[in-house]
Amino acid sequence: MSQKQLKEAFISNLNGTSLLEISVGLSLPPLCLLCRGLLLILYHLHYGKPVSSRKYSLLLDFLVLVSPLLFSCTVLSPVLFLVPVILAAFCAGIFSKICSRRKQETRVPFGQIVKEFQQAYLDPEYIPAITVFRVYVNVLTTISILAVDFPQYPRRYAKAETYGTGVMDLGVGAFVFGNALVCPEVRQKSHVAQPKFSNLARQLFSVWPLVSLGVGRLLSVKSIDYHEHTSEYGVHWNFFFTLASVRLAASLLLAIFPKNKSWIVALTLAALHQLILNTTSLKTFLLHGSSGRDSRVGFLDANREGLVSLVGYLATYLASVQVGLWLLQCRSSVKGWLGALRVLALAVVVLFVSLHVSQAHADPVSRRMANLSFCLWVVAHSLMLFIFFVATDLTLVLTKLLVKGSSVPCSWSLAKPPNSNKKLGTAAAPAGREDELPQPCLISAINKNQLLFFLLANVMTGAVNILVDTIHSKAAFALCILHLYMFVNCLIMSILHAKNIVLKFW
Repeated sequence: MSQKQLKEAFISNLNGTSLLEISVGLSLPPLCLLCRGLLLILYHLHYGKPVSSRKYSLLLDFLVLVSPLLFSCTVLSPVLFLVPVILAAFCAGIFSKICSRRKQETRVPFGQIVKEFQQAYLDPEYIPAITVFRVYVNVLTTISILAVDFPQYPRRYAKAETYGTGVMDLGVGAFVFGNALVCPEVRQKSHVAQPKFSNLARQLFSVWPLVSLGVGRLLSVKSIDYHEHTSEYGVHWNFFFTLASVRLAASLLLAIFPKNKSWIVALTLAALHQLILNTTSLKTFLLHGSSGRDSRVGFLDANREGLVSLVGYLATYLASVQVGLWLLQCRSSVKGWLGALRVLALAVVVLFVSLHVSQAHADPVSRRMANLSFCLWVVAHSLMLFIFFVATDLTLVLTKLLVKGSSVPCSWSLAKPPNSNKKLGTAAAPAGREDELPQPCLISAINKNQLLFFLLANVMTGAVNILVDTIHSKAAFALCILHLYMFVNCLIMSILHAKNIVLKFW
């Protein structure tokens, strides 16, 4: 068996993991983010100023925000359920240290702090959890696309062959979900009148980099005979083509239907897709080809997974558009966001109940088909992760009230309440957004060049696989390679961020 065949077999015929393990894993990024925020606040409490060195800031961010995730999906995966407990205990210890180290003369009773926290005003124009969600989905994806080629990455985390819930299956769905949260239809002000198909025209221009990357990936993979999982998207199709197609189709539908009813369009598409899968020969065609023996003759047959799954990804995208529109409703207080968290938590419960019903009576989760269960699962877990990030931000807001003057990049800034302005009727004025401060921050750095970050990860993944026999690597060597791979990518993003360079020209 050739090296290519060995690597293809290594990532094929897998069945995924449990919903519980994925839920536990999703708690890790918010806990890492909370740990980083608390450490920065503790540093400010001790030294009276924020971390100003870009070198030390990058090192701290990488060690706290990225490295724990690398360990958790490799050597620590057998004890994954203990990792959040350890991180939570560490965060609790830092929070306790902050409470005990506040200067005696500036101490305010904790009850008063809690009351002030509930009444605190936040910048209503900025939701840091959206940025953090999109960045972390990108980071987790870049870790997984290389780690999956090493034996230390559990096979249950890799993409399932037909049915199953692998971590990487959730990753592609969450990538689509995160893209929709910041699409033009969501960001467009409701009171601003624009031509009906203006967003479609904008998307036609903005998707060409994705199409170019898709073509580039196709040509490079075929030219160097790189190993590939054909049943993932097909012979010629890849995820870049899926993203471009979904964005264009969504903009067309949102130009026809009211965008505030996009959840109805999403549900209708997902339900119809499932109905057609169950009542026609489409499912048999997708699984076994037109000949019934996994044929790959002709463009449609060769790329049936990528083409058929477009409907499910489109439904996921439209559902995310609805979420994005709801999130951008003006909530300028902690109390308002606590109420929003309750609504989101209820939505997650409803989605998981619906998922249980769908799996029992329709079909199990299948990323290959992007069926109804897959759409429900992706939206449910994406919302769960978003809830975790919002809860983390609110915890940091409370901690910043304990340590006046402290700041954490990519988290909420406090705003002055409306009645503090001299002019009546003036909206709440933000006290300065922390994402705009010249503070070094790995999340901001990656956010500025997300597509480049993902592209570099793909190029480096290919290079590592060509140069290294990944499937026979020892744990120490695998961890060194993975850390070096992620650090180089993060370092490049940080350098671009420091020079304020955004490589986007479309």
